[in-house]
Amino acid sequence: MKRDIHPEYREVLFHDISVDQYFLIPSTIQTDQTKEWEGKSYPYCPLDISSASHPFYTGKHKLVDTGGRVDKFNKRFRKPSTKAKSEESTVVEEAAAETPSGDESAEEPKS
Repeated sequence: MKRDIHPEYREVLFHDISVDQYFLIPSTIQTDQTKEWEGKSYPYCPLDISSASHPFYTGKHKLVDTGGRVDKFNKRFRKPSTKAKSEESTVVEEAAAETPSGDESAEEPKS
């Protein structure tokens, strides 16, 4: 390992401001602030959000996609079922029975 090229690895005090929780974690982050915590002075880094306040980790995560992407995908790429095929075939047969045959239809006048 080369000397003098690696950042200093030390314990840093991270503070989640939104829930007022502190984390003491080894890190290489560069910070100018220091703070006294549990009788020792540590480099200090305030955070807006962490695992203590993030909705996904706290269980307050709301599902945004309610019947959106997954349902659209399933509708587009789903294989037609046998029930849907039988319903379609009866509709096609009824439509064919209602339309007049080619012999009975009126012909266009010739000019």
